[in-house]
Amino acid sequence: MPELAAAQSPRSKKIIFYFLLAWTALNIIQSATLELHADEAYYWLYSRFLDWGYFDHPPMVALFIRFGDSIMHNELGLRLLTITASTGSIYILWLILKEYSANAKLFAIVIASMFMCHMYGFTTTPDAPLFFFAVVFYYFYRKYLLNDSWLLGIILGAVVACLLYSKYHAILLIGFTVISNIKLLKRGSFWLAVVLAGILYIPHILWQVHHDFPSLNYHLSERSADTYHPEFTYLYPLGQLLMAGPLIGWFLFYKGFTVKITDAFIRCLMVNSIGTPIFFLITSFRGEVQPQWTYIAFAPLILLIGISFAQKPTLPKWFYPVAYINIAIIVAIRLTLIAGFPVGRLQSQFGFKNWALTVRQKIGDNYVMFNEGFQNPAKYDYYNNTLKGFAYDSRYYRSTQFDIWPIEDSLQHKRVYYLVPFKQPGVTTDSLKVSAGTWYGGWVNDVRTYQKITIDNGNYKMSAPAGQKKIFDLVITNPYPHAVNFGNKGWQHKAFLEACFFDEHDVVQQLDTDTTFTKIALNAGQSIHHSFTVTAPLKKGKYELMFSIRTEPFTGSKNSRIIKFTAE
Repeated sequence: MPELAAAQSPRSKKIIFYFLLAWTALNIIQSATLELHADEAYYWLYSRFLDWGYFDHPPMVALFIRFGDSIMHNELGLRLLTITASTGSIYILWLILKEYSANAKLFAIVIASMFMCHMYGFTTTPDAPLFFFAVVFYYFYRKYLLNDSWLLGIILGAVVACLLYSKYHAILLIGFTVISNIKLLKRGSFWLAVVLAGILYIPHILWQVHHDFPSLNYHLSERSADTYHPEFTYLYPLGQLLMAGPLIGWFLFYKGFTVKITDAFIRCLMVNSIGTPIFFLITSFRGEVQPQWTYIAFAPLILLIGISFAQKPTLPKWFYPVAYINIAIIVAIRLTLIAGFPVGRLQSQFGFKNWALTVRQKIGDNYVMFNEGFQNPAKYDYYNNTLKGFAYDSRYYRSTQFDIWPIEDSLQHKRVYYLVPFKQPGVTTDSLKVSAGTWYGGWVNDVRTYQKITIDNGNYKMSAPAGQKKIFDLVITNPYPHAVNFGNKGWQHKAFLEACFFDEHDVVQQLDTDTTFTKIALNAGQSIHHSFTVTAPLKKGKYELMFSIRTEPFTGSKNSRIIKFTAE
């Protein structure tokens, strides 16, 4: 076929150059015109508190954002390094495929057809650096297979460390790569890479130890669904096909998975492309799998598709017209967003800049508290370039990085504006209507919270006869850098320690401890035992039990890990 130009030809170079130029330009325009996703604003807060780790993720995304935000504080600045990394990733993928005599036109069509590549060509989440360093890894790993050198071992060790600092999913790439080529274990340079990556990763491990492994607890325990839902599993492959291309994703998977394996590198690509989706298919039986979690598998998949096209250049007649329609659909969606029209779930990226500025204009330079997650406080902070928006992580929500940052310390005894998406009698005295929705707020004087206090009973699965009393020996620890006490003298709002039983829908039983709780005083870092007699729910069944410290007028924070409780 005449259009299948040689990979080294001037025409191929021109195709790649103009494609990268158009790709970068579209991502720049998209970034400059589309408001931040809530996760991006949350990761911007990461960049304001640079550290070796965070509750949800390793720190690479914070560095990506800090770089661009230091140049200009706007959406384009925040996404600047992601745009650069996306373009760089595509070019490096092409450099690899050139060695297999791939076709430049088909390569450009594959990238442009993949909805996943469009989404994370500008959106700055941990997936962006993960994908970039995955591509860099494959580039050097191929060279390493051809030339066992100590220098390449050092480079791979550094790249693996960058992968691990990007997202924990990097473990899959590392594991499947070794599985695909067990002979690596015989190379001294391989072990040099392992040792170097381990040494470079020590600061993050120490951060996890110092903070009692919050990321492991969250990803391995808290993120699991209480009840299996079949849609977690059957929607997962459909989502992957959509991410690979609304119309031709199925064909791209077919081409990638039917490539002829001719060397160890292609075998590595195949094991990673198949192993990663299978891993997440299995995890769908314990909770929802977000489509982008497999983004790391799209790098080897793209390479397999390019190699497959080179091995079998004959294509069905329908391929080009369907592929162009596929690309047109994706580009049309992107242009619609650029024009300012919200599409589907992306409605949350419209109107919040005005909302944040309107709230700030109303309350001035005071702190504002939210209780429905990290999303809105993160957006408020970003668009006002402040750190005075705070997420009250209630017992009805999960823990977040707000439980670690020192923002809460600054709220105590302050007058704070409390902003929620529903009316709360006695608290919300006014409302705020903007294009992003309606919120209700009110001032709270002499704020008192204990969000960072930890309560532990050493057992996270237990049972008792329905209605029976059970004594818990709780260990209450004060991680704050200052002393705390739960007495009510000198405070406007009382403090309560409560045991809360949840079913699948809501709290079904809430019990107060005795008055000895109000006599507890803890110095910084101090722990104390407290006995709490809890009555099991009268109705037999499975529940989640949590211990929570509540101060008026808030709903109570999440101070203990979830205890799987069975009333027999």
